[in-house]
Amino acid sequence: MSAHLVNTPIGSGGGNNSSRDVESLLACFHDDDAFKYRAYTYTYLLLFPVSFVCNIGALVVFFLQSSRRSSASCVVMMNLALSDGSFALTLPLRLAYYFRGGVWDFPDWLCRLCVYGFYVNLYTSILFLTLLSMLRWLAVARPLQHRTLATPTRSLLVCLGVWLFVAVASAPFLTNGVTNRSGFRRCFEPSSPSSWGRVLILNYVAFALGFLLPFLTIIVCYSRIVRRLTARSDLQLHGSSPSSAARRCSRRRSVHLVTMVTATFLLCFLPYHVIRSLHLHAVCGGWNCEVTVALQRAVVVTLCLAASNSVVNPLLYYYSTRTFRDKLRDAQSSLLINRGGSIRSGLALVRRRNTWTPGGS
Repeated sequence: MSAHLVNTPIGSGGGNNSSRDVESLLACFHDDDAFKYRAYTYTYLLLFPVSFVCNIGALVVFFLQSSRRSSASCVVMMNLALSDGSFALTLPLRLAYYFRGGVWDFPDWLCRLCVYGFYVNLYTSILFLTLLSMLRWLAVARPLQHRTLATPTRSLLVCLGVWLFVAVASAPFLTNGVTNRSGFRRCFEPSSPSSWGRVLILNYVAFALGFLLPFLTIIVCYSRIVRRLTARSDLQLHGSSPSSAARRCSRRRSVHLVTMVTATFLLCFLPYHVIRSLHLHAVCGGWNCEVTVALQRAVVVTLCLAASNSVVNPLLYYYSTRTFRDKLRDAQSSLLINRGGSIRSGLALVRRRNTWTPGGS
């Protein structure tokens, strides 16, 4: 759960004391809304244009790579870019909400869709990165099996399975819509205090299946990749034959992928899941208000890091895929050439017009 979804603790017992505890902690949380709104506003202002342009641009480049569309890794990267680009489309609605000081002016279903979209993007990104890591391990350690097993059709079917699994597993977040607080329509806030025991259970299911299991899978894949690469002889790595050059290129791509995916998990996903779990325990356990608010601020910061995975992933495409870099450079060169041709045509037209002016004849 994000910080803006965890604002209400569960009382340990019934009666007036529990109600007073809930009300006092609600007041404590909402007194700190200004920090949350500023953090999300600045983060999403930065993320929206970068994420949208980079991921839509990545999709265009992937579609232009007619030969690469037959690659299993390219199919997975296209799905990853589609997930990040879709998430970027929800950011203007979030920005409008935070610019208004936490007032939701849109329909209830859009509020539910924004909440839902964040978690769908988060866990599809994690699973697609895990799938990329498994494909890279298969290419390095089992190249013959990689050619027969990692076909584009099978990769597409696995990606569709990931979309379906995450979409169904994230469905509980569609129940969180617009609520009324202090006379205003609010989004990204819980509908009732009594639901957070269920939220804590959902958190651990998501932590285990959506983060911990993929992270352990990536660690196993990368440890085997590194062992395989370091086991090769210096003659194989530094030879001058075309096959040696191809192996060096594959090794560089593997190292880039290992570095980028590991950094993404350590910086974007790990802090958010750990702090979110602690914060939910604080909320559900009725911890001290100051401690809980401090954890909520930490969740706000780590959620911003988690959302930033949508701008980190395009770096993965660039640094781990040589044909992506080549196609991007070709597109840039074509754009510059066309722009230069348009400028030259415009200058020539101006010169012709000046030639035919009365004063110039």
